[in-house]
Amino acid sequence: MTSQTILLVEDEPTLRNLVARALREYGYNVRAAATGAEMWAMLENEGADLIVLDIMLPGTSGIDLLRRLRQTSKVPVIIASARGAEEDRIVGLEIGADDYLAKPFSVRELIARVGAVLRRRDGGDADGNAPSQEQISFDGWSLSPTKRELYSPSGGVVDLTGAEFDLLSVFLSLPQRVIGRERLIELSRTRVGDSSDRSVDVLVSRLRRKISLEEQAAPIKTVRGVGYIFTAEVRRA
Repeated sequence: MTSQTILLVEDEPTLRNLVARALREYGYNVRAAATGAEMWAMLENEGADLIVLDIMLPGTSGIDLLRRLRQTSKVPVIIASARGAEEDRIVGLEIGADDYLAKPFSVRELIARVGAVLRRRDGGDADGNAPSQEQISFDGWSLSPTKRELYSPSGGVVDLTGAEFDLLSVFLSLPQRVIGRERLIELSRTRVGDSSDRSVDVLVSRLRRKISLEEQAAPIKTVRGVGYIFTAEVRRA
């Protein structure tokens, strides 16, 4: 079986070599780039199963690279950056990062997060459990846990990031129940750096926009001071 390919985009040579070596020791095929231009060239030639992306790069920043990448690709991205402030994590979330690691980070933590993100992409949860085969529906929308896809009432596939999909899955598993923000983080396994109430609010806001129609608002209501409740009836088949 071919090992999964990680594209590491990091301009600092020592750290790039250290992280690449650690990922290879865990069985991943690793290709390393020092600039955005090298990243695009490698993606065009061979693609990748996951990208570990530094923010502070020469020329085009990692944030700009991710914003451009999300216009055409759903490849999972873990941002790794010395800029670990909440604002930076929020920006990463808003433009589609699947996880965020603040430097300095341990190799063990990086390996754990890479594995969790790849398992979510492949349809299992963070513990490696197989996805449910059932189809889940609400208000005309339909979610396939196996394919990790959401279909609109008109039948189109809705573009969800990994974090958005995990969050929606939690809401569908606990309909008509108030869920606190910390509990949402825990249940959805959404870990973007040190997740905060604000980062969850950003994710919920993004998810609402994607499951709203002109004639129908998203069935996610805010419970002031507590969290959120999914108000639609959920059916499983």
